[in-house]
Amino acid sequence: MGSAASAASDAAPPPPSPAQPHGALPPYGAGLAGILPQKPDGDDKKEEKVDYLNLPCPVPYEEIQREALMSLKPELFEGLRFDFTKMLTQKFALSHSVLMGSLEVPSQSADVIKVPTSQYEFGANFLDPKLMLIGRLMTDGRLNARVKCDLTENLALKINAQLTSEPHYSQGMFNFDYKGTDYRAQFQIGNNAFYGANYIQSVTPNLSMGTEIFWLGQQRKSGIGFNSRYNTDKMVGTLQVASTGIVALSYVQKVSEKVSLATDFMYNHMSRDVTSSVGYDYILRQCRLRGKVDSNGVVAAYLEERLNMGVNFLLSAEIDHPKKNYKFGFGMTVGE
Repeated sequence: MGSAASAASDAAPPPPSPAQPHGALPPYGAGLAGILPQKPDGDDKKEEKVDYLNLPCPVPYEEIQREALMSLKPELFEGLRFDFTKMLTQKFALSHSVLMGSLEVPSQSADVIKVPTSQYEFGANFLDPKLMLIGRLMTDGRLNARVKCDLTENLALKINAQLTSEPHYSQGMFNFDYKGTDYRAQFQIGNNAFYGANYIQSVTPNLSMGTEIFWLGQQRKSGIGFNSRYNTDKMVGTLQVASTGIVALSYVQKVSEKVSLATDFMYNHMSRDVTSSVGYDYILRQCRLRGKVDSNGVVAAYLEERLNMGVNFLLSAEIDHPKKNYKFGFGMTVGE
C-alpha cells in the first residue's frame, strides 16, 4: 500500500479545467443564471433625477380636460350651417355664419318639442401676438365680445361679455391670468357680485395639482374645488372634486399620433346623477372623425372633411333613443 500511495503522490496533477467562455452556463447547471435575463455590458443606467426647481408650467386650470373634451364634446349642430371667413389684412378678418335648424322648447311632457329657427351671425376678428379682439353680433340682438391682452410677459387680461336686450341676461367676466415658471394663477370678477380664484402647481414633471374658490354674492353661495392632472406622451388622466357635489374623472389614451380614445365619469351628489361616456378621435389625411356614446344611450358623431385649401365639409349626428330625439346636420366652412 505504501508503494501505491507513493506512486499516487508522484503522479502528475490533473490538468486544469478549461476557462468558461463569457456568457456560458456554469458547470453546476443553469440555476438562476439560466432563468434570469442577463444585463448586457454597459446597460447599467442611473435613474434620472428630477429637478424640482425646474418643473414645466402646467396647463390652465380651466383646460385640464381639454384632450377629453376634444373627443367627447364636439361642436354638434342640427340643420344647415355655413361659415365664411375673409382675411382683409394679416391681422383683421370678417366672418359670416348662417344656421338654419330646430330649437328645442322646454315642456313638462316627456316628448321633445322643436320649432324651426334660423340665425345669422356677423363677426369681426383682430389677431395680434399681444392683443386679440373677437366680436359676434346675432340677428336676435345678442352681442358677444372677447378680449385677450398680454399686459406683460407673464400677466394677461381676458374679458368675456354677452349683451342682450332682455333684462338681467347680460353677462360680463374679467380674468387676470398670471403664468409662472411652474404654476398658474387666475383671479376672476364678474357681474352678480361674482368673485373667483384658482391656482395650479406642477408637483412633478407629469403631475400637477390645483384648487379653486368662488363667491356668488347675489345668491349668497360659495364653493371650493380641487383637481389633479397626470399626463405622459401616451395618456392624460384628470380628477376634479368640488364642494357643490361634483366628482369628475377623465382619461385619454393616445393609441398613435392619429388615434386617441377617451372616457369620462361624472357623479353629482346633489341630484344623485351618474353619467359616463366613451369617445374616439381619429385624424386621417383629409378628414377628422370624432364620436362618443354615453350611459344615457346617446350616440354622437362629428366629421370634418377637407375638400380643398380653406374649404371644409361638416357632418353632425346625434341619436338619443330613450328620448326619441334625433339630430342631423351638415355644413361647410370657407376661409382661412
